[in-house]
Parts: sequence; C-alpha cells; structure tokens
Amino acid sequence: MPTGPGASATLADVARGAGVSKTTASDALRGHGRVSDATRRAVLDTARRLGYTPNRSARSLRTSVTDTIALHIPEFLTSAEYYMSFVFGAAEQAARAGLNVTLVSSGRIPQVDGLILCDPMPDNPVVDQLMSAGLPVVTAERYGGAAQPTGVIWSDHETSLTELLDHLRARGARRPALITSDSTADWALTLQHTYAHWCAEHGIQQLLRRAPFGSPPDVLRGVVGQLLTEAPETDAIVCAADGAAAAVLPEIRSAGRVVGEDLLLASCVDSAAMRTAEPPITAIDLRPRHMGAECVRLLCGILAGEAPRGTARTLAIDMIVRASTDS
Repeated sequence: MPTGPGASATLADVARGAGVSKTTASDALRGHGRVSDATRRAVLDTARRLGYTPNRSARSLRTSVTDTIALHIPEFLTSAEYYMSFVFGAAEQAARAGLNVTLVSSGRIPQVDGLILCDPMPDNPVVDQLMSAGLPVVTAERYGGAAQPTGVIWSDHETSLTELLDHLRARGARRPALITSDSTADWALTLQHTYAHWCAEHGIQQLLRRAPFGSPPDVLRGVVGQLLTEAPETDAIVCAADGAAAAVLPEIRSAGRVVGEDLLLASCVDSAAMRTAEPPITAIDLRPRHMGAECVRLLCGILAGEAPRGTARTLAIDMIVRASTDS
C-alpha cells in the first residue's frame, strides 16, 4: 500500500486491496474483459478509497488512438425526442471531427478515446463505473456524484424556469403547479429547488407533484387528475418531463378545464408534441441537438489538449410562448 508523503497508489495496490490479479484489476478499471459486476465494483471501490489515478501517459504508449468516442444516455428513455435529438447532434459533430460513435448501456467500455454521458444520475451504478473508467468524460448537464467529469455542458434551468413562472404570473396565474419526476439528475433537482424558491418569494404554497422518471402517459394523467381534484384552485401546470404536457391534455379536458383560458399549461422541454398539440404548448427549447454537438466539441478539445480539465460551458436555452399560456 502507498505510504509516506506524496505516495500514490499503484495498480498493484488496487489489485491487492481488492483481492484480485493486476490483469483483473486493469480490466475492471477500464471496463474490459470478462469481469463480474461484483468484482468490478470491488475494484472500483478500492481504487476510489486508495485515491488511485491511472497513469495516462504510460497507457498512451501501450494503446493507440481509436478515433471513437462512447455515448451513454438513460437506457429506458432512448425513444424520448430529447435524447434522440441529442444523439443525432453528437453523431453529426463526431462525423465532422472524423470520429466514430458507439453507444454504451453497461459499465463495460469498448476501446474508445473518451465518453459522453447525457443526464448522468449519481445513483446509477453504470454511470458510476463509466465515471471511474480512467477516460476523459464530458457530461451533458452537471453531475452530483463524488467523481467529477473532465468537462461539462450545462443549461441554466434555474433561470429558464423562473422566467416561465414569471410569464405564467403575468398571464394571471396565482396557483401554478409543477409536475416533476423522482429523477436524481441535476436538472430535475434544480427545477424542484427553483420552483420552491419562486413560490416562497411570492408567498405561494407549493403544488408539487412527482411521477416516476419515464412514466407512461396514463400515470402522468393520473397525477394531474388527482392534482385537479385535490387542488381545484390550480390555474397553471408546468410539466418537467419530455412529452408530459401533451400527454396530460385529455385529463385536463375531462376535468372540465380549458387550456389557455382557465388553466395555463407549459413544458420544461420543447418537442414536436408541444408544437402540434391543440392548443400548441408553451415550452423551453433545450436545444438537444446543439447540446449533443457541444459535448463532442468539448470532448475533442480535451482530447487535443486545447480545453483544460474541469471546463464547464453553458448552453443557451429559450422559452417559446404559445397559445396554451397566451391565448
């Protein structure tokens, strides 16, 4: 084990601490080889405890540049429009940079030069393994876990939600509700904190409701139906999840409410469903295609040594007002 001032842990120390061979420890740290999940977890935990940092200079002498980057998104949300747009934006920018893109759904990493993680959640074991793989990592949105990415592209959800709530108030809403998820991603927590702060500033009791992350339409409609029954004074609803605002329109109508008149409706994520709804729904354009492209640009800069470790860049996002709040 490392001893003395300035001593640093070696791969042999990690292997010894985890009770495995150096080869197994190396495979576990890099996400390669036939290593069980339990063994991989033990090696990663030992590496963190010892403060082990891979010698990237030495490793670069043994491995060639692959011209490939890996992309991870929440696996059960791959059909959501936001994530699909993000993937296309990343793939297009990677192609312009002469890079290939591979999707990863587990902690086992193929031979790649770097990683991009979209909406990483700190309680996701796969994200934890990817963050500890010893590769440059860029995250789309900030990460709340112990390990920190090499770079971040993030959106100012606090400002955008505040502007949206102010818009609803200007349109006459006095009892706005927020329908959010139980996600531990930074954006979800930021929306909840921002809503709580805004309500406190205006002396309004919160009408906060949560649905499981990735809930199907019937679950979302049930949440809204219960809200309107328990709090009939609700005069505006903001939905956090992609597609949720359009999904709950039938429930709002069945409650006898008219969107754009006695109830305002808005979404924290713009999509085709918001644009084509009747009435069209006010939403925040998160520019997912640009987000994907910017993540690749930053990762390329880090790989080329042009962007320092810890670089954080903000992606501008905009509120698009439509008839659901401005009829």
